[in-house]
Amino acid sequence: MRFSLAFGFLFVSVGAQAQAFTPAEIARWQQQARQVTITRDTWGVPHVQGKTDADAVFGLLYAQCEDDFPRVEMNYLDAIGRLAEVEGESAIYHDLRARLFMDSTQAISLYKKSPAWMKDLLNAFADGTNFYLYSHPTVRPKLLRRFQPWMPLMFSEGSIGGNISVVPLERLKNFYANRKSTSWQRPDFEKAEREPVGSNGFAIAPAKSASGHALLLINPHTSFYFRPEVQMTSQAGLNAYGAVTWGQFFVYQGFNEHCGWMHTSSQADSMDEYLETIEQKDGKYYYRYGKKLRPVQVTSMSIPYVQDGKIMRKEFTTYRTHHGPVVGQQADDKWVTVRMMDTPLEALEQSYLRTKATDYASFRETMKLNGNASNNTVFADSKGTIAYWYGNFMPKRDPQFDWSQPVDGSNPRTDWKGLHKVEDIVQVMNPASGFIQNCNSTPFTVSGPSSPTPTKYPAYMAPDAENYRGLNAVRVLSRKPTFTLDTLIAAAKDPYLAGFEELLPALTKDFQFVMDNSNPPEGEVLDAMKVLQAWDKRYSKTSVGQTLATYWGERVLRVARPRVPAGQVLDYISLVKFTVANTTPQEKVAALQETLDELTRNFGTWQKPWGDINRFQRLTGNISETYDDQKPSLPVAFTSSSWGSLAAFGSRTFPGTKKRYGYVGNSFIAVVEFGPRIKARSVLAGGNSNQPSSPHFTDQAGLYVEENFKDVLFYPEDVQQHAKRTYSPGQ
Repeated sequence: MRFSLAFGFLFVSVGAQAQAFTPAEIARWQQQARQVTITRDTWGVPHVQGKTDADAVFGLLYAQCEDDFPRVEMNYLDAIGRLAEVEGESAIYHDLRARLFMDSTQAISLYKKSPAWMKDLLNAFADGTNFYLYSHPTVRPKLLRRFQPWMPLMFSEGSIGGNISVVPLERLKNFYANRKSTSWQRPDFEKAEREPVGSNGFAIAPAKSASGHALLLINPHTSFYFRPEVQMTSQAGLNAYGAVTWGQFFVYQGFNEHCGWMHTSSQADSMDEYLETIEQKDGKYYYRYGKKLRPVQVTSMSIPYVQDGKIMRKEFTTYRTHHGPVVGQQADDKWVTVRMMDTPLEALEQSYLRTKATDYASFRETMKLNGNASNNTVFADSKGTIAYWYGNFMPKRDPQFDWSQPVDGSNPRTDWKGLHKVEDIVQVMNPASGFIQNCNSTPFTVSGPSSPTPTKYPAYMAPDAENYRGLNAVRVLSRKPTFTLDTLIAAAKDPYLAGFEELLPALTKDFQFVMDNSNPPEGEVLDAMKVLQAWDKRYSKTSVGQTLATYWGERVLRVARPRVPAGQVLDYISLVKFTVANTTPQEKVAALQETLDELTRNFGTWQKPWGDINRFQRLTGNISETYDDQKPSLPVAFTSSSWGSLAAFGSRTFPGTKKRYGYVGNSFIAVVEFGPRIKARSVLAGGNSNQPSSPHFTDQAGLYVEENFKDVLFYPEDVQQHAKRTYSPGQ
């Protein structure tokens, strides 16, 4: 099936001047700034206080821009589809994808329809950011010299990074660049090969708490420096502490004086792909729906991009059906459309309102907005309730279809049939086991023996597999009768690496097989096997066994991956099992010898402790950080969550390095006790500021690498006692 595609180019100067801020705007901002106080504590954490919630939002955005304006701007360039104006032609299809699902016209319309309280917050978002730009004239944005109040409505859900990221850019490009694709596969086929991102959330019931109060672990695993630590309060009842995504105006993962919420990403089936049967008549496209043909919606779209210092435009003709935009084409000429949540106002309302919840009932009430598409929620409150919900936005579907695969768009039975109510989704409240855990793993082990039963739910609702972190979390939380904040921290950093439970015994068995047959290995490989057999499968900075197991495990999995049948999707546990069964004894032993050769080549010896290789380093504060073996760095014991490390530290080599440097994993981590008075501790990767000259660039790095925590300064008297600077925006 061929289709029309128009290309056009328009040359515009990149250095066009920004719209000037008016005297009336500046006076209004200055007036609002006087109603806001920002107190920076010992760690540079901003405690923002305002008369109204809008004042707090104004101050929060101002403080975020002080700490890392480049990330604030970049998150919006990404979300509103304007990356190509900064990064050039390579980002055109990234922007096209963003604009297929959301556009500024829709966002502006939603802004105008927003309730007054939300419009006040959206205005404060833009005003606080613009006031920062006005009061910092030396700051040079890459593109956005004025922020608009509708911008936060450009997300497909209430946080940066909605579901559109799972739509493969290459498939989109093949279609809209008029390139015939000869094969098709599910977009998550390569998922098992990437460093996992996600999160851990633990909740401990009062019966399992030494103090008799509920406890909560908040442990997002993101790219480093993706979320700073903040507190925002107002005289209107707002008092939220935790991690906020750069550029968003609500605490995404955190707590208030009554309750706390931790989101873990999931595979909640909140979106679907449809295969559309296309026919062309009189130069127009139609798609089959039941016994009728419906016209394909056709729209012209212009994507600007920078080239040689000038802005050019590429013009596209885009297509959509009632299911959603066309994002690709199968080899049989069927077009692929995607349907997903498209209620950004409700999503943003839910994201903000939950930060003001006072207990389980009020928090659950916010979930009726159905604005949380892909996140699980682990919850605890001061009344002693702990709870868990798997996802939130969950379409009702005909269970006769396999929703893990694209479905026939011409069959009306594949249309969504409304949404499941909150009480219908997979959930747990006050389980008899006394704990809740989720590590981006199946919800059916969330509370050990008290977990939900899979047969009570449609197969499409919760497709997540188990992972090694989930197995380890259940083990750790089951074996201890009571927890304190200290022992909850210890549980969160339990060093056992369950991912090697099958790999290393398989190596031992196959090594013996090779030894008993022709050409047995000799020399250093025998010594290395003794080290591996003696290793306790626990991470440690001083462990040589961990180094050998990690490098060998990565290598032998690379041998097995190409043998996975085309179209078969493997989670990490399945990939390990597949590797054990589908590599020969000789290949496993050869991979060990190659590991020794690699380590000796890079470090002069294969007997290298893990902490000498696995390092934390922050040099520039740039979004794309650089690394240097010749510059100072810190040893880190914890490791990739692929192997079951609850404390996640995804590391790899970078251009010019032989050591491995962390770039994703534990970012903001906190533990909270919900008694009459909040007790909490936290730590942030590196620090709150992106500026190397700031004392808060790496002031938490020493705590972070040792897996230690600082006290959270939640109450005003504690903040004042540790205040280093108090000011209003613009001062």
